[in-house]
Amino acid sequence: MAPPPPVSVFILARNEAQKIGPALESVSWAAEIVVIDSFSTDGTPEIAARHGARVVQLEFRRFGELRQAGIEHTREPWIFSLDSDERCTPEARDEILRLVADPASADAYLVPRRNLLLGRRIRHSGWYPDYRQPQLFRRGRMAYEVEDDVHEGYRLAADGRLGCMRCAIEQIPYRTLAEAIGKMNRYTSLGVPKQVRSGAASGYAKAFFRASWAFFKAYVLQRGFLDGGPGLVISVLRFENSFYKHVKLIEHRQAPDPSPPA
Repeated sequence: MAPPPPVSVFILARNEAQKIGPALESVSWAAEIVVIDSFSTDGTPEIAARHGARVVQLEFRRFGELRQAGIEHTREPWIFSLDSDERCTPEARDEILRLVADPASADAYLVPRRNLLLGRRIRHSGWYPDYRQPQLFRRGRMAYEVEDDVHEGYRLAADGRLGCMRCAIEQIPYRTLAEAIGKMNRYTSLGVPKQVRSGAASGYAKAFFRASWAFFKAYVLQRGFLDGGPGLVISVLRFENSFYKHVKLIEHRQAPDPSPPA
């Protein structure tokens, strides 16, 4: 019997009982699966355990911290990061197995993602190849920016090589529009500290024009109109995400200082 591939998978989860089962099944080929759970109350940890995953409980503070914890709580030479709304396809699995077996492979790989929304596979709208941080990487050759609350950055080793996988995984980011709106609201709030640290400018005019540009880019330049109704929904969500991100920064800067006077 062939030994398992030298790959650890980690998945971040918080109340993802409706999604995490298929995600875990899609990586059942890995030598190790670790779920970094933030004290879910909907049965997520139990589902993960039934699928053979090791569950690590960590309080949510920042996504960057949780992803770095995923590295620290795994042991194999290669690490594959999967989200609970993502599915590793058989084609992506086979490509991963080829890469980890090749000593000449790069140190980290961006992974294309095929997104589905409202029952339709999205081919435009900026949703393909829809890379996030490298999802496959060698241990010790990449780290996450732990101070990032959301949309966390990463650091590749100074002499590290970055590649791109050819085969895509699948993502079902939202089951309903209500979930999409709720996630947008949460992420735009979580993104405020990162904007503050970067010294981002704020203003209502900037919020409107940046949001309008986000809509135009997704719907026209990235050909969201070819994705039909879902493409229009994505473009409107892009407008709202950009608008509220900037307005929440204004709100933060106008809030009274909670510290007592000297």
